[in-house]
Amino acid sequence: MSYTDSPLIELDGLTKGFGGNEVIKGLDLTLPPGIHALLGPNGAGKTTLVNILSTLTPADSGTARVLGLDVRRDKRRIQRLISLTGQYAAVDERLTGIENLHMMGRLFGLSRRDTAARAAGLLDRFELAAAAGRRVSGYSGGMRRKLDIAVGLIARPRLLFLDEPTTGLDTRSRQTLWDEITALAGDGTSIFLTTQYLEEADVLADRIMVLNGGRVVADGTASQLKERVGGSTIRLHDGQGRVTEEIATRGTALEISRHLAALAAERPDVRVTVRRPTLDEVFLQLTGKQAS
Repeated sequence: MSYTDSPLIELDGLTKGFGGNEVIKGLDLTLPPGIHALLGPNGAGKTTLVNILSTLTPADSGTARVLGLDVRRDKRRIQRLISLTGQYAAVDERLTGIENLHMMGRLFGLSRRDTAARAAGLLDRFELAAAAGRRVSGYSGGMRRKLDIAVGLIARPRLLFLDEPTTGLDTRSRQTLWDEITALAGDGTSIFLTTQYLEEADVLADRIMVLNGGRVVADGTASQLKERVGGSTIRLHDGQGRVTEEIATRGTALEISRHLAALAAERPDVRVTVRRPTLDEVFLQLTGKQAS
């Protein structure tokens, strides 16, 4: 089976520990191509899992396959098919911004012309064009982070790992990254994203996994995970906008609309809003911790 017709990621009994502390505890997971988000509190094992999947760290036991390739036996082949942006900037400070991008583009096998075009576009989108000719050693921390993300995006790998990519980015830069992720996915690149920004997972991911204590404690779409907390709530408001009553409901949009129609017939002047559970509530219920 080739990577073109294989699952994106397959884990079977995967474990990893450090100093007697088991961080990953017998993970079993199969993911199809797409955008996948991994949520979890600090210390849950998110970065460790990304490092194993991207061939940077060996597992203690179990197996992991990426694009149909074994992470132990096929490291070199996997490395040619993936790209990784970690939590901390890994650009070469001795080079300029544009030199970093050109170097990575050529390493990924892009032509000089394609590398130049892609680099120019990314520098512009991340507002780094004016600093493109400066050495990275003179960049601010935020500029380095944006350049690091741009370097990871320059090629169009089959699988892009993004480990806490928007930590430290401003709102505008975060939205730029979201747009780039959406565009890459549209071109056939799969994304494996770890994040503590729940809005990020909600907006981007086809499938969300919650990792806690080294195990996946929930797995599904954003809507499916929210349903675990409870259905929608119809809120009734007084003339000052204060909530006077809440009516719990669960079901499809059609079923909820029927609740509202019945309410309108009984109390035509009442103001209502419909509130759905949030991923923050899911996260708290599953991990016992507030999201960062």
